[in-house]
Amino acid sequence: MTVGVVVPAAGAGSRLGPGTPKALRELAGEPLLVHAVRRIRSCPSVGPVVVVAPAAELARVQALLPGTTVVAGGTERQDSVAAGLAALPAEVDTVLVHDAARALVPVEVVEAVVAALLGGALAVVPVLPLADTVKQVTPGGVVVRTVPREELRAVQTPQGFRRDVLEAAHRAAAGSVTDDAGLVEAAGVTVTTVPGSPLAFKVTTPFDLLVAGAVLRG
Repeated sequence: MTVGVVVPAAGAGSRLGPGTPKALRELAGEPLLVHAVRRIRSCPSVGPVVVVAPAAELARVQALLPGTTVVAGGTERQDSVAAGLAALPAEVDTVLVHDAARALVPVEVVEAVVAALLGGALAVVPVLPLADTVKQVTPGGVVVRTVPREELRAVQTPQGFRRDVLEAAHRAAAGSVTDDAGLVEAAGVTVTTVPGSPLAFKVTTPFDLLVAGAVLRG
């Protein structure tokens, strides 16, 4: 099994406020993207890595990540992942898709995803139980019901797939989804879960950047 990784990093990250694209915002003196790729490259099971960057930032990202394949992203996340898939070497038969914003993902989470794929799973996602009570509400903010949290999980990355399964799901995509597992689910493929980690949280807001900085400082 040859494991390749696609790192979609072309989003603007508007919730972080105005400035450079989210993946290039600095965390402890280095862009989030650099932290994320370093973590991924430290995983023993991982092979080729493709970073999908904003078209206007290709040269900058290539300079930050020498030796890494960098390609331009598309308008939607799905377009960017598809571009990354196309850039992976032909020998890659297993793909991880990892958000650059999850810059502190532990190696053991990545390896758990790979191990599940090696064990025969077609699609794997790391998940965490929810601590908060969850309500379903109307657009006007009225509570419809309380959703049993025992049945719910927060999904993280990297999400892992057999390459042919993920490519087929992208070709068959009929609408926009928030993650690649959603595309695979829509294609009727069973998605397996492994335990995630609180450290694999997604940097979305300025507060998240402060938390990530505190984690790095120990």
